Amino acid sequence: MSNYFSYMRISTKEASDKQSFNRQEKSLKAYAENNKIEYTLSFKDDCTGSTFNRPNWIRLESLLHDGDTIVFKEISRFTRQAEEGYKKFMELMKKGINLVFIDNMTVGTDYIKNLTRVAHEQDLVAKTALESTIKLLLIVELDRVQKEREIIVKRIKQGIQASEKASGRKNNTLDKMTDDLRTDIKEFSSNRSIKQIDLMNKHNISRNTLKKYVKLVSEEI
Repeated sequence: MSNYFSYMRISTKEASDKQSFNRQEKSLKAYAENNKIEYTLSFKDDCTGSTFNRPNWIRLESLLHDGDTIVFKEISRFTRQAEEGYKKFMELMKKGINLVFIDNMTVGTDYIKNLTRVAHEQDLVAKTALESTIKLLLIVELDRVQKEREIIVKRIKQGIQASEKASGRKNNTLDKMTDDLRTDIKEFSSNRSIKQIDLMNKHNISRNTLKKYVKLVSEEI
């Protein structure tokens, strides 16, 4: 009997941020309901995506059998490292493990298997070209995730530098939620490389005030 597993990951080591699994959990729950499946087990890791040496990922891999499926919200929860991520993807696919990335189904194993099947039906030149296209598709997506993360972190840090030069608001006197703060909180909720202190410094607010707005935005989502 084939099993469905769900897997979630965040990068932060701060225990107070574990609520950030909520967005992944909501997506995974909706996927299960829409596809009328039940997860045999769900796994969470609170560590970097640059390696597969994660406690619960290792445990999950030890349970996998041909025909099993792992569902992720997005490919960055699987890995943030392009080359190693590609190798692990192909290794699991060859073992008969299905990978589903809810936010981009075109990099899931079902789609890649279809491309691979087509490649094997072609002559040597076409087969080689298509296999290269498959590898490029996966690596480009993994690389995009990494670059996107770097851009977001850079933008937050630039905002902090700009706020240090700005005059006006004193500590803890933020009267209402600004569009800029709401946008940063949404990114903070899904990107664990952004720290609480970054947002506190940028928007000149206390930790308690930030927690209040994080809760408000999470309720809106």
